[in-house]
Amino acid sequence: MFRHTMLFLGYELGNVRRNPVWPLFGLMQPILYLLLFAPLLTGLPIGGKPSGGTLANALLVFTPGVMMMVALFGSLFTGFSMINETRNGVLERLAVSPAWRPAIILGRVLKDMIVLILQAILVMGVAVLMGLRLSLPAVLLMLLLMAATGLFASSLSYGLALSIRDEGGMSQVVQLFTLPLMLLAGMMLPISLGPDWMQTAARFNPLYYSVEAGRALFADNFSDGSIPLAFGLFLVLAVLSLGWAVRSMKRIAG
Repeated sequence: MFRHTMLFLGYELGNVRRNPVWPLFGLMQPILYLLLFAPLLTGLPIGGKPSGGTLANALLVFTPGVMMMVALFGSLFTGFSMINETRNGVLERLAVSPAWRPAIILGRVLKDMIVLILQAILVMGVAVLMGLRLSLPAVLLMLLLMAATGLFASSLSYGLALSIRDEGGMSQVVQLFTLPLMLLAGMMLPISLGPDWMQTAARFNPLYYSVEAGRALFADNFSDGSIPLAFGLFLVLAVLSLGWAVRSMKRIAG
C-alpha cells in the first residue's frame, strides 16, 4: 500500500521535474496580483479601522487570499491530465494492474500538495520582499492550511475528471463554480466591506473560512475561532472528495 503510493508519487514528481514550466506559470497570476493589486489596498478600512496606509498592513490582508487562490485554481485544474489518460486507456491499464488502486489517486494528490506547498513558499517569499513580516508558527500553520485546502480541491478535480471524462464539460463545471467561490471567499477584498447579504452568503462558502483563518494566522491571532473551523472543515471535505475520487477509480477497473 505505502510502497505503491510512493511509486506513483515518484513517477508524478518525475513528470514535474522534467517539465517544471507549468507550476512556474501557475505562480505568475498570484505574484502579479501581489505586485500590482496589493499596493492599491493601502489605507483600506478593515473592520471599521484603516489598515494604516502601509503596504505591509495591506499585505497582511491580501496575501492569504492570494495563497488560497493558488490552492483553489492550482488544484482544481489538475484533473484535466487524467481525462487524456482515460481516453488513451492508460488509467484502465493501471486500474487492472496488481497495483493498489487508491495509490493511483493518492500518488497524484501527494504530488499536487508538494507542488502547492512549494508555490506557497515562493508567494510568501515575494510578499516578505515587499514588506510583509511573518512569524514561523504562522508560516507553518498557513502551509498546513494550504495543504488541506489543496487536498480537497485536487481530489475533487480528479473525481470530476473520472466522472465527466470530457475537457470541455469539466472546464464549464470548474469555471461555473470557481468565480463565485473566489468572490464570496473575500480573496481579493474582505467580505466585511460588502453588503449584509454578501456577508451572509459567504458563511456558506468553505473557502471563506480558510481565507479568514489565513488572515488570522498572518496577524498572529492564533486564538481566532476561524482557524480550527477551517482546518476541521477542509479535512472533512478532503476525506469526502478523496473517497469519491478513489471510488471513481475503482469503477474503471470494475
